[in-house]
Amino acid sequence: MEDKRKFKRLPVNINLNIKSLYKCGDKTLNDINEDVTVINISRSGIGFISKREFPIGYYFNAKVTIDEEKIFYSVLKIVRCQRINNGFTVGCEFVGLADILSEVVEDYEHEIFSK
Repeated sequence: MEDKRKFKRLPVNINLNIKSLYKCGDKTLNDINEDVTVINISRSGIGFISKREFPIGYYFNAKVTIDEEKIFYSVLKIVRCQRINNGFTVGCEFVGLADILSEVVEDYEHEIFSK
C-alpha cells in the first residue's frame, strides 16, 4: 500500500503533559493532566501513545522539545485515536504552525538522515 502522507514521520521520544483540551465554542475539558510519549513527528503533526482515550476534533497547547536547541510551542488538533494493547495511539496535526517553526522539524529530519 502506498503511503499518502505529505511529510515523512520521524521517530522521537518526547514527553508532553496535556493539561486541558478545548474545542470551538465553549467546550473545554480541564484537569486532563495526562503525560504522553510522542513517538513520531513530521512537519504536519505528531503521534503519541497515551493511557487514556482522547476525543477527536479537540485541541491542546503543547511545548515540543526535540532537543535543547529545538523547542517550539504549538496548538495541536486531535485527528485520530486508536486503541492498542495497553492504551491508545493518537494522531495530531499542527494548527497554524509558522514556517520558521516547521523548519525546526525539517532540521531534525536532516540530522537523522545524515547520520
